[in-house]
Amino acid sequence: MTPDTALVWLQSHPPFAALSDSLQETIATHLELVFLGADQRLTPPNTRPPGLFLLIAGELESQTSTGLGQTEILFPGAVLFWAELLLQQPIANPITALTAAELWLLPQAKLTELINQHPELSQALSQQLAVAVTTLTNQLSREQERQQILRPYIVPQAKRGIIGKSRYAVQLRQQIKTAAQGQENVLIFGEPGLEKDNIAALIHFGSRQRRQPLIKIACDKLQLSGAELFGRSGGKTGLLAWVGTGTIILNNIQDLPAPLWPAILNLLKTNTYQPVGATESSPEVTFSRNQARIILIAEKADTRLDKVIATRIKVPPLRVRKADIEAHVDYYISLICRARCCERVSLTPEALRRLQSYDFPGNLRELAGLVERAVNQRGERADLTEEVFWAAEGKKRRFRVNLLNVYPRLRSFLRSPAWPNWLNYGITTWVFAAVVAILFCGPQTRDQNFALNLFWCWWWPLILIGFPFVGRLWCAVCPFMIYGELTQKLSLWLFPRTLEKWPRQTAEKYGAWFLFALFALIFLWEELWDLPNTAYLSSWLLLLITGGAVIGSLRFERRFWCRYLCPIGGMNGLFAKLSMTELRAQQGTCGAECSTYQCYKGGPALGEGLETNGCPLYSHPAQLVDNRDCVLCMTCLQACPHRSVALNLRPPGIELWTTHTPRPAEIALLLLLLGGIFLHHLPDLEYLSGFNWHLENFWFHGLASVAVLGIAALIPILAYGVTWLFSGNIKPRPWLELAYGYLPLVWAGNLAHYLPWGLGEGGKLLPVAAATIGFNGISLPILVAHPAVIAFLQGVVILFGLGVSLWLSQRITRQSLKLLLPHQLGLGLVAGACWWILLGTT
Repeated sequence: MTPDTALVWLQSHPPFAALSDSLQETIATHLELVFLGADQRLTPPNTRPPGLFLLIAGELESQTSTGLGQTEILFPGAVLFWAELLLQQPIANPITALTAAELWLLPQAKLTELINQHPELSQALSQQLAVAVTTLTNQLSREQERQQILRPYIVPQAKRGIIGKSRYAVQLRQQIKTAAQGQENVLIFGEPGLEKDNIAALIHFGSRQRRQPLIKIACDKLQLSGAELFGRSGGKTGLLAWVGTGTIILNNIQDLPAPLWPAILNLLKTNTYQPVGATESSPEVTFSRNQARIILIAEKADTRLDKVIATRIKVPPLRVRKADIEAHVDYYISLICRARCCERVSLTPEALRRLQSYDFPGNLRELAGLVERAVNQRGERADLTEEVFWAAEGKKRRFRVNLLNVYPRLRSFLRSPAWPNWLNYGITTWVFAAVVAILFCGPQTRDQNFALNLFWCWWWPLILIGFPFVGRLWCAVCPFMIYGELTQKLSLWLFPRTLEKWPRQTAEKYGAWFLFALFALIFLWEELWDLPNTAYLSSWLLLLITGGAVIGSLRFERRFWCRYLCPIGGMNGLFAKLSMTELRAQQGTCGAECSTYQCYKGGPALGEGLETNGCPLYSHPAQLVDNRDCVLCMTCLQACPHRSVALNLRPPGIELWTTHTPRPAEIALLLLLLGGIFLHHLPDLEYLSGFNWHLENFWFHGLASVAVLGIAALIPILAYGVTWLFSGNIKPRPWLELAYGYLPLVWAGNLAHYLPWGLGEGGKLLPVAAATIGFNGISLPILVAHPAVIAFLQGVVILFGLGVSLWLSQRITRQSLKLLLPHQLGLGLVAGACWWILLGTT
């Protein structure tokens, strides 16, 4: 730089152009050249300026102190800090180089000396200050008006970054970074609930215009004329003009009124617009230039935007980013716990798997709501288990009739103390004790022991008949758990303590296999020691199951044995899936109105709700997906203050092809129950086979029993293997799903086995009761069916079970009959075997 170059510059830029030639020459000789790199700050804020700066090349950015983060771009010719130097004030607005810049510096000491020596310099700067004050006053007034207009639309900051480490999250971050580096208009599209407006905010606040305002406009709220966006000719200024070089988010562009589409497309294509009321034919009206960046948000890509939007970001739904669910849940938990000043809770692996198995139609918004409800529902627990997560109700919840609304007296009865407490503690407790005593002390054969006849000839047929109608209703009045609860209450009274929490992870993993093993041992015990005809052994069976319930109740809270370990409960839960009734809650009511979760946690009476201890099986009726974990005790119905709980009449077994989750241990139990049908007729199998199996020998008898239990399970497995081998390119549904098609047939086979006992020996209850107490009851009335009638009913039951199994298999798989032919033949083979073993010897 030479003084001549500086002199030429001073002579062409105010306020120096009005100075005398000699003063211009003096100033030019004292200028110092200063270089700034891009993004480098000129001077720190709140410090005195080192002198007067003259910008000769490059661009600078001066941030103002307005609430909207307004900035001013300084171009070559700008004079910096002269007002601060005259008024002896610190620098208020920091200045940063947008590009590499060159400046001349007139040091403060030399400027003060020149002002003292040349009054015309002071006068010129004072005049410049007066003009600046007037301009600043006008700008301040306009800025206040601008803030007031934009404030309802302002987005102050991004809510959060992109959470997660999946490839989708990494790709989305890169797309946001790329979009932020440019100035092109952007289309962000994806399903509802994905926080697309937050992605738009990340783009804006990551760009060079981050200090400019960011506003969001809901397209469905825009006037048909678009006046608030474009302004009116000769009237109000539109938001496009007010936002300046900031960013405008047009949210839900698919809801934009149809008359506005041409104007918006023209804006995106030409970056110009016309205020409302202006026409192209008016000579005084021209197109206004848009300086703002436009970010559009939509649920789907729109073909009308293909030619006007080059940068597009498709936000992946949460169902394809399931690897990120854990990170999102951790983030939401942190926010909630921090806001409530409580200790952070953790997420159990089972709860995470439950969340990852759900598709989240509401995406991140729905997940955030689920986490918040789960934290509310957890009580004093330090972790969030799968029971406190329940998702929105879908179309698969249709075809239900609430029996409590149809029959109000039924609601009154089920909410009364009569169900089930009076029945349990007033009748069941004493009847069970009497049955056990009679089994021990009375005659030991079924034709002479009233209790043995009641257990094998009445209880078994009736409970099997009840499954399709009332599911696990028996468990609500089960004496095993009644004695467990009595023992629990007594022990807590004698030895006050806190019962252990359920080891849910271990129980979910091994509990079903434990009850499967117990049931297998019961089958072998029943066959090898002839339990149906040995009273004291049947009594020991009842006492052992009761002992398991008592031990579980002494150690764990509520009904741990009932939910995870009871073999009878496992069978009941399996067959309850076929029931035409279900107990559920209206999820919308629970999510919107309930904050106490009385049905799940228990608590004092609240509103219409009664005081309860909460669900004995720790099941929330709003998040049940099948009948396995509901015993119809009606605790939730009694506790609910919002009338959310419903006792629904539904298509039988509908959960098996809608909301059902298959479990390997359940399939094992199902095959075991199938084998039990044949085990009960082991002598008949020996007779029909024509060979001597030496069943009189205990060890041969035991070996044959185990073999029959296992071989019966091979038929469904082999049928599926054939289905898989001959399926071609279209593979069948997984075995765990398809195996549930055998459930109705297994139920029918077990019922057909017990029908002769119920319709034959069960009708001789009075003579047997007389024989129990030592009287001859041969003259007492009996009610028995003819053997031909019993055989007919057995055949009908087997054919009915086969028909339902064929239909259910088709509903579960939704595949062609040709593909399922081996499976259907397997069902026919099992039905034929049941017919052969049950009716072939009659």
